[in-house]
Amino acid sequence: MTDSDGERALQKKVFDFYRSNRREFPWRETTDRYAVMVSEVMLQQTQAERVVPKYLAWMHRFPDVRSLAASPLREALSLWNGLGYNARGERLYRAAGMIIDEFDGVVPGEPHELIRLPGIGSYTSRSIPIFADNRDIATVDTNIRRILIYELALPESISASDLFAVAESVLPPSKSRQWHNALMDYGALYLTSKRSGIRPVSRQSSFAGSRRWYRGQILRDLLHEPDGMLAEEIQVRYGDAPFHIADILSDMEKDGLLERRGSENGAGPVTFRVPEGS
Repeated sequence: MTDSDGERALQKKVFDFYRSNRREFPWRETTDRYAVMVSEVMLQQTQAERVVPKYLAWMHRFPDVRSLAASPLREALSLWNGLGYNARGERLYRAAGMIIDEFDGVVPGEPHELIRLPGIGSYTSRSIPIFADNRDIATVDTNIRRILIYELALPESISASDLFAVAESVLPPSKSRQWHNALMDYGALYLTSKRSGIRPVSRQSSFAGSRRWYRGQILRDLLHEPDGMLAEEIQVRYGDAPFHIADILSDMEKDGLLERRGSENGAGPVTFRVPEGS
């Protein structure tokens, strides 16, 4: 087969599978760019089924950019808590403020503008206009990479730029939203990493007992303590951690998840709390 024959065969295979196995998710029922942005940030490194209740609760409380930007950060993080990667929630909150300040409250539709927002990387800057606006552009994540390599017999060592060129070539015109949804379902339900034997470029570390786990536990504790907790109290509570809790607190402070109150030179008590934000 020629390259074009192979691409057409792949399109048919993926669309045929999608017609019979399409998954239903609430974010697939909207073309609102803000709602799509929320879902895409939530779906980063998180299974879609876990995202559904969090997405619905978030959209009920923060139905648009302005309601999110006007809320306290503590409330946004409280609603996000349990989804994992809490820094994503803080970045989404900051992105809302930036959209108000720089885009008059309208989520931009251009990848080069979206990528400037906190928490929006190369993939998401393109997936938002794909799913919201059906833009004829391609994007590549772990699922799409695996499908293209396996189905088109590409070398696993293919560069990101070359793989992206393949993704653009195989994109069916005027069907970007449907095509990328179909790819997601084909990769998640059929051509899994186990079935294909193709491993992701980067592998997610075990969650329980990881730094990320301790970050989540500390944030959960502090969300229940509006006045914060003494750094010493947090140190004692997680004294069995295989990491320096002071370093984790410092990292969380840098990420905007916590704010420090008290002595900067260690001469007096230090308290950490979740910032209020707006």
